[in-house]
Parts: sequence; structure tokens; C-alpha cells
Amino acid sequence: MEQAGFDVLAAAELDPIHALTHRFNLPQTAVLCRDLSDEPVTKVASALLAAAKASAGSHRDDEPIDLDAVVGGPPCQGFSVGGVRDAEDERNGQFLRFVDLVVALQPKVFLLENVAGLLEPRFESLRKEALRRLTVDGGYEVTGFDEALSAVDFGVPQRRRRVLVMGSRIGDVPTLVADEAAAKVTVGDALAGLPNLRSYFALLSTDEVPLKEEDLVRLHGARSTYARILAGQEIEDSDFSWPRVYNPAVITNSLRTVHKAKSVQRFRSTPKGGVEKISRLYRLDPDTQARTLRAGTGSDRGSHTSPRPIHPEKARVITVREAARLHGYPDWFRFHGTNWHGHRQVGNSVPPPLAAAAGRALIKALGTPTLSRPTEALKLGDPEWLWMGRAEAVKELARLDEVTNGSTGESGTTS
Repeated sequence: MEQAGFDVLAAAELDPIHALTHRFNLPQTAVLCRDLSDEPVTKVASALLAAAKASAGSHRDDEPIDLDAVVGGPPCQGFSVGGVRDAEDERNGQFLRFVDLVVALQPKVFLLENVAGLLEPRFESLRKEALRRLTVDGGYEVTGFDEALSAVDFGVPQRRRRVLVMGSRIGDVPTLVADEAAAKVTVGDALAGLPNLRSYFALLSTDEVPLKEEDLVRLHGARSTYARILAGQEIEDSDFSWPRVYNPAVITNSLRTVHKAKSVQRFRSTPKGGVEKISRLYRLDPDTQARTLRAGTGSDRGSHTSPRPIHPEKARVITVREAARLHGYPDWFRFHGTNWHGHRQVGNSVPPPLAAAAGRALIKALGTPTLSRPTEALKLGDPEWLWMGRAEAVKELARLDEVTNGSTGESGTTS
């Protein structure tokens, strides 16, 4: 959304580890770390508005704030093709909770993201109820409930299908049309310029290391436009995000995975585009797109590790940074330092190029004047945040809120 041209005032995230990671990367955005499902919608809406006001520099309770957009992806496990697809899954209720929040907050436009499984016949009644609430209760014109879009058609080297429901209550309804004739980005394009990690022994115990001179030259000399953009060598005309202060000579989120010798041999023998018979991991093909990167499950669902693809050239699974490249994240963007949390954060997220395309559709519907790219560079957060466990993250978020606001009350959740 920031790349599309929005000022992201406030965000909400249940998991404190992920909330702290969000705060690390988007220092200007207030982050509410709370469960939005266990309180009345009116109370949640008030908390979000208070955070947005504080982030925008408006601190008077009686001063209204006119929201342009609300964007979100409620939990999708009940709809996901990677799960059981249970029509009775309690998490499906969060879909309607997000709809109710849109109606309560009354932004000019909104975007609701979810998995393609939402369109299955078994969820028809849920879709109809969501549409009724958005149109009748909210006054929105809505589009997107009839088809799933592929991230491949929006410049992402990953076959990831998602439903993007958009609506407007001010005029033109946002529409997002895939450019199926555009050249498709490949796995090889995405990983171009990244170094061979085998010679970086430090990455066995840390996720970042300064690049050797020859690897830095290779990174900067990548021919892939996609890779050069993510490495900060080029800037897209459509990117209106804030520059970040970071060291491009340091590779991050590249903690190596140690495999047993037998696994290495099996990985090496697996053809590109094929599936390894024991682990059932598939091997990336550099000349096409990756399958959907999955997130695994949280602690409430067994803490299963995300199934990581095998590197197309090396006999190992990919790193978090390589997964981020396949998703479309710029290299300055940091994830949690552990492989378990880092891959989960990538796999649970919407590919930024797809999200940015949707954001541009929202801005077009808003009739926003010509945008300009910020020139001031934002400083990222404390790298120690990216290694904190749940208990540490909870304490750190509370400390940051108190430092910023002088209290830990409801209005003290802004950054």
C-alpha cells in the first residue's frame, strides 16, 4: 500500500512477534497488537481510529479523521486449499468480522484479501452475507467475489492465486485487471545476483553477513530488472514508498539450514520442477514460476514448519531472503531472524507487487491527485527485535508504547 502511494497510519496484528517485525519495517505506522475478534466491533473500530489519529498527528478525541482506505486479510485457514477447508472452522468468522469493521469505519474504499478457496460452493452463504453487509449496511459497490487472480500476472514469480475483493462508496468501484500478455518473471529472475552461501560460515549461526567484494559486484550487476529493483539498483516509476536507511552490502535473512548427507544427495538428484520423494519438497525451476510459498502453522495448530522449496541450483532448501525474492519484497525489508518465523511471515503475506497493483486501483477510484515520491529516508527499527520470542516481544511492544505515549492505555498503542 505504501508503494502504491498510501500513508499507512495504523495496522493490527495478533502475534506480537509479527507486530514487532511490522514496526521494525514501517516505523511511521502505529501497530495495534491485539485480538480483534474478542471485543465489540465498535470498540475495535474506535481503537483503530485512535491509533490512526495519533499516527497522523491528530490527538483530539473530538476531531474526526476521514479514512481513505481500509485494507486487510482476515484468517484464511478455513478456506485454504492447503488446509482442511472446513466450512465450520471458527476462524471463518473473522472474515465477517473484517467486513463489519469496514462498515463501522466507513472508509471511502476498501480491500479484502483471501485465498482462492473462498470461492468454493460450500462458502456461498458466507460470501452472500458478506456482500449483503457491504452493500446494504455499508453502502459500497463491490467487485472481486467472482474470480481469483494469479500473482504471476502482476509481476510475481510465484503461482499464487488470491481473491481480492474491493469496494467504494464514493463513485467508481476499484477494478484490478491482470495483464496476461506481460512478460512473466521467473525464479531465475528473482534469485539473480544473490550469492552462493556455502562460503559464508557465519550464516550457520546468524542471518546476516557482509558480502564479499565479488558477491557485491555480482549483486549490483544482475541483469534481471526484477532483481535490480528489489536490490535497490533501480526504482519503478509506480513506487511511491519511503526510502529506507540500510546497508546494501549486507545480506540479511539468510540463515543456512543444515541438512543430513542423505538429504543433500536426494535434493541433488531431484530434477528441477520435480518433487523429492521422501520429504515431498519440490525443486524450483529457474525458467518458470514457483508454486505457492506456504507458511506452516502457528503454535495453536501444532507449530508445523512451512514446506520450503529446494533451491534450483543448490542441494538445500531456500533461505528466507530467497523466499522474499520469490514474493517480491525489497532486500531492505527484514523478517524474523529464525527460519521458522521468517518463512511463516513470508508465506502468510500478500506479495507486494500484487498488493501494490491493488493499491493503485484503490487510488484510481479515489481520484487522488498526482503523487510524489518521498525523499527522506526512514530508519528501520532495532535489529534485536527480529530475534525476540513471544514474551520478549510483548514486553518490548509495551515499552515502546509507553515511551511514545507515556501510558499503556488504549490510546497508547500507537508508534
